Amino acid sequence: MTFRNTGGSPVTSGTASFATHVIGALGIDWGTVTTTQPLPAPIAAGASRKRTYTVCVESWRVPLGMRVDTREVTASWR
Repeated sequence: MTFRNTGGSPVTSGTASFATHVIGALGIDWGTVTTTQPLPAPIAAGASRKRTYTVCVESWRVPLGMRVDTREVTASWR
């Protein structure tokens, strides 16, 4: 994903939060697992940085026939 700093000062640190949903075979959302990872800081003012993340969910949370879907990503920075 690409993080773009549209502000006037550099981003020196922060976190990306991922809301990964456990979806049943019929499309029912059975739960959400939230994980956080550090941002690819520093990001200069007006610049962007790319980073690939692997989101892991314990296998016992995803029984046979279910799937995971990361639907929301938020970032907070300092």
